[in-house]
Order: sequence, then structure tokens, then C-alpha cells
Amino acid sequence: MKYVKRGEAYMARILTVWVLTRTVLLLCVLHVLTAPGPDVTSDVSVIYQGWYEVLRTGTFPLDDVTWQYPPAAALAVLSPALLPFLGYAPAFFVLALLCDAAVCGLLGYAGRQPGKSARGAWVWVAGVALLGPIVYARYDVMVVAVAVAALLAGARHPRALGVLAGFGALLKVWPVLLLVGTPRGRVTRRSWTAAAGTVLGLTLAFLVTMPGALAFLTFQRDRGTEVESLGALVLHVARHLGWRGEVRLNYGSVEFLGPYVPLVSTAAQALTALAFCWLLLWRLRARAWSASTPADAAFVAVLLFTATSRVISPQYLLWLVGCAAVCLAFRTSRMTVPARLVLAATFVTFLEFPVWFSHVVASDPLGVSLLFVRNGLLVAATVLACRNLWRRTVSEPRGGPQPVPGQLSQAPPADTYASAP
Repeated sequence: MKYVKRGEAYMARILTVWVLTRTVLLLCVLHVLTAPGPDVTSDVSVIYQGWYEVLRTGTFPLDDVTWQYPPAAALAVLSPALLPFLGYAPAFFVLALLCDAAVCGLLGYAGRQPGKSARGAWVWVAGVALLGPIVYARYDVMVVAVAVAALLAGARHPRALGVLAGFGALLKVWPVLLLVGTPRGRVTRRSWTAAAGTVLGLTLAFLVTMPGALAFLTFQRDRGTEVESLGALVLHVARHLGWRGEVRLNYGSVEFLGPYVPLVSTAAQALTALAFCWLLLWRLRARAWSASTPADAAFVAVLLFTATSRVISPQYLLWLVGCAAVCLAFRTSRMTVPARLVLAATFVTFLEFPVWFSHVVASDPLGVSLLFVRNGLLVAATVLACRNLWRRTVSEPRGGPQPVPGQLSQAPPADTYASAP
């Protein structure tokens, strides 16, 4: 009884902090309060609403190179039609708030189950608050809600994980990484098959019903290197050494363009390829799965993808916060330190965008310092998370019974599950 009352008091504190912080965020995007830095809501009121007007005619934005999203992203852009009485932007903000609430509710409910912890809910509540109003001014919070639901459902229902991961991939690609940590064998077959079926089925439906569903695939060929990415640090320093490139708005983000930028972009893509080779090696070498391993592996995969990308937009941190929150919802997870580093990086991200973004664009000492700190925290989190995952699943397991990978879908009480050879 005391444990139950303590848990209820703990959840009440989480709910209180959530209500207070989200009230401030909502008031900021509604312009009742003024947030530091430039307005971050123009993407919704201008870009998203412009796409909305095109999408509602039954076609994708075929002539707009800033449309760089998979076809299901149209559902997120069209979602404010559910609340027509509010107007487009306010309706979008309210729906983003509801998705935020859904994630907090899922993590809070999970935290009260055996073997789980409310730490995950705290990570989410804190992470969203630290990232600031941009959370409600991008549709990424809707994608993260799908991803969190997928990871939490995956422990018992592999097919649900697959369906949600597949749907998430058609919203913004990266949720396909949630599948990297499924135990080899029956769980992988069920979840990956469900994901593939979902992607193929929905893609076919969009192709049949809306022209231009795959146009996004050709809209990023001439991208530069985004000024906030890890590779951009080389170009920021090069500007002080006489490099003659430029910074300008390109394909919807502020990017470096000019000499050697293609080389930096190619290097970033090579690092991403190496990162995924490491993930493949890990998957082949992993010997045991704990209850938290699928979430831990997903967190590592998204960290690797984010840290090596030639584009690190501020909302990417929300992906990491969501995955970190699911990890820490499991008591067996060893991702506590990487999760804390991600939270620190999230706050620094708020400082570099929007608060001092002009300094980042100018490559002045303050802007470059912020990027060194933020990207350094992401690299440190990535390295530690990779090391912890490898140790937990490859280095430490010794012997044990013959594998029964399908046991994970039945959620037995055992902490560790051996993998198939």
C-alpha cells in the first residue's frame, strides 16, 4: 500500500511539472508570451499551411523542393483539419500538445508496470521543456509519439512494433531504426514483416490516390551541409581561415554552400555508412537481449544517425529525448548517462536555436562554442551508448541456456534473453 501511494505521489509530481511547463510552451507558440530569440512558429503558419492548401486538393507539393518528407507526413500536415474551428496554426499547436500528453501518459503508465520505472516520464517532461517552443512548432512530436508507442508495445507485441515503426517510417523515415534491436528469430520475423507490409501497403495507397507521393526522393540532391551539424564545425572554423563559402537558406534550412562543402557532406554520409556497419556488426555479434535491449538499440541507432547526419535540426533532439525516455522506463537499461548527456545537449540546442542562432550563422566565437558543446555532448552520448550496448549484449554474456528469442514477445520475468546463434 505504501508503495502504491508513493507511486501515485510521484506521478502527481510529474503531472504537475508537465502542466506547468506545457502551459508556458503553449502560451509561447500562441504568442501570449514571448520566447527568447526569433519566432519559431512560421514553419507552421507559412510552410505547413501552404502545404496544407496543396495537399487538400489531392496532390503532393510537386514543385516545392522543401517538401522532403515521406508520404504519410501529409497526414500530419493535414491533421489541423480535425479542429477547423481553431484555425490552422492554433489547431496544429493543440494537436502537438495532445501528442506530447500521449507520450507522457504512455511513459507514466509503463513506469508503473513490473520491471519499469517512472524515470522515462521524467526524461520526457524535462526534455521537451528544455528544447522549448519549437517542439509544438514542428510535426516531429507526432512522429515521436508513434515511435514511443512502438517501442513500449514491442516487448509483448512484435507485430504492433512493426506496424507502428512502419507507419512512423512513412512519417519521417527514422522510426525504421526502432527495428534494429529486435531479438533474432521469431520476434524479428514478425516485427520486420509487419513493418514491411505497412510501408508497402500505405505507400501503394498514397501512390494510387495522390500524385507525387515519392517526389520527396529527388528533392535533396543538391543539399549543402546544415550549419548546426557536426561536419559544419569544420566549415565554421574554415571561415576564420579565409574560406570563401557562404551561408544561406537552402532546401528549408540554413546551410553552408561553396568550395569543399560537397566533400564535407560526403564525409558525413561515409560516417553514417560506417555507423550502420557497426550496428550490423553489433546485431551479428549480440549474444543476449534484456527487456530493455530493443529500446537501447533503437536509442543507439538514432544517436548514430543524428550525430553523423549532415543536417541536425533542433527538432532532431526530440527524437533522442523520446528514445532515451523509453530506455529509462526500463530498470535494466544502462543508458542513464547517455540520456543525461542528451538532456544537456537539448538545453544547449535551445540556446543555439533560437536564442543565439544569429551567432551560429555568423560563425562568431559564441556560436561556434555552442556548437562545439552541443555536438560534443551528442558525440559523447553516442560513444557511451554504443559502448554500454556492446558490453551488455556482446562482451558480458557468458554461456547460458540455448536461445528462445520468441520469449521476449511473451514478456517472461527473466531479465536476460539469449539470442539465436
